[in-house]
Amino acid sequence: MKVWGLRHVGLVVSDLERALGLYRDALGLVEWRRTVESGSYIEQVTGLAGVELEWVKLAAPGGGLLELLHYRRPGCETAVAAPVNAAGRMHAALTVDDVDALYRTLPAMGVRCPSPPALSPDGKVKVLYCFDGDGTNLELVQEMD
Repeated sequence: MKVWGLRHVGLVVSDLERALGLYRDALGLVEWRRTVESGSYIEQVTGLAGVELEWVKLAAPGGGLLELLHYRRPGCETAVAAPVNAAGRMHAALTVDDVDALYRTLPAMGVRCPSPPALSPDGKVKVLYCFDGDGTNLELVQEMD
C-alpha cells in the first residue's frame, strides 16, 4: 500500500471569488472543474452533518491541481493564525515567471508580503513568502536560469 501520486492540494477559503481573483486571475492557474456538493457522500467525507460546499479545481500549466473549497453550510470558521514555524502549518509553493512584479501587485489584492523576494544562496531561485486573504502561506518561486 503506497501512494501513487499527489492528487491535489485543498484549501478552504472564506470568499471563493476573492480567492479566484488571486489564484486564477493573478497567478494564472486555469479553472478546470467547479461543483457544489451536499448530501450523504460529502457529509461522510467531511464529518459535517448538513454540509454544503462549493469547490473549484485549478490546474497549473506544469501539472498539479489546487482545490479551493468554500463551505456554504456550515459557514467557514476563522482559522487561528499560527506562525510559519508552527508544527502542522502548511504552505503551497508555486513556480511563477516574475516574482518581483507579484511583490508589487499582490498587496492591492489583500495579499500580505512581509518582505521582498530573496535570491537563494546558489542564485538559482528567487523566493517570495506571502499570505493570502485567509492567511494561507504561499511560497512564490521564480527560477533564475
